[in-house]
Amino acid sequence: MFPFVRLFKDLFLASRQPPFETLTETHVSHHICWPHDLDVWLELNNGRALSLYDLGRTAMAQRAGMISVLKREGWGLTMAGTSTRFRRRIRGFERFEMRSRALCWDDKFIYLEQSMWKRNSECASHVLYRSAVTDKNGIVAPHTVLTAMGQPTTSPDMPDWVAKWCAAETHRPWPPMQDA
Repeated sequence: MFPFVRLFKDLFLASRQPPFETLTETHVSHHICWPHDLDVWLELNNGRALSLYDLGRTAMAQRAGMISVLKREGWGLTMAGTSTRFRRRIRGFERFEMRSRALCWDDKFIYLEQSMWKRNSECASHVLYRSAVTDKNGIVAPHTVLTAMGQPTTSPDMPDWVAKWCAAETHRPWPPMQDA
């Protein structure tokens, strides 16, 4: 089940923090790995980790003013791709910090970076998302979204590693194999 109680808590906490001046500022949130977040190896389940990343992105979007613009315009927000790296275990009842920020954007997508950090300063996981704002006609250009948010529309330079991931994605077959 989606962690709605945690989402409401994080949105409440984010509403009490200063709003972002730019979409690329970093939102920092703090979390605990509860027993219902664990897998059979008694560590943070990889699927639950992605759900927790949803919380960080949503609070980040709220601080940037995106949530109110999405509601006003009748737009939706979707994830169009992801690349995740897990490197350190997060165990039951362990506290960790999540960092969420937008890196850059192109004509269709906003690229988001998130990470989970253990108390000993080790990075437990890192994820890159390709996100899209949508309406009934399809994708809404990031330039249009940022204009509606009153944010600067010029993207920071796309990091090389993000550009290479985008290039690799263009070679990935779609639809995927359908043979069994």
